[in-house]
Amino acid sequence: MASLNEDAREGLITGINVTPLVDVVLVLLIIFMATAPLITRRALAVSVPKAATGERATQSLRVTQTGDRQVLLEKAPHTLATLARELKLRLRLEPDLAVSVAAEEGLPYGAVVELLDTIRAAGVKRVALEVRPAAKK
Repeated sequence: MASLNEDAREGLITGINVTPLVDVVLVLLIIFMATAPLITRRALAVSVPKAATGERATQSLRVTQTGDRQVLLEKAPHTLATLARELKLRLRLEPDLAVSVAAEEGLPYGAVVELLDTIRAAGVKRVALEVRPAAKK
């Protein structure tokens, strides 16, 4: 009888099964990876104009022009000259580079055109303007 009791003890599983824990961690990692770009895009508050026909931009490099006409490339401040140089460098690495422009709603038309002209002069072919969706009627 004593040997039967010893066999039963050897068959018990005393370790922790980490497979469900790994599954949960991987799902959380995927969720954070999917939502991280959305969180960082909203970190800089720029009031872009509304448009009824706006589309969601694909993965692109973001150029922002604030109300005080400061130009930011992915949150890094630039002048128009340094922006052009940086875009040319990035175009060498990624020839199909896409740029999305978010300009403050109250900026003069000429300031936004000057920014767009700088981006196009750097060689970027795919330029999009960011807008907010207009209220549906």
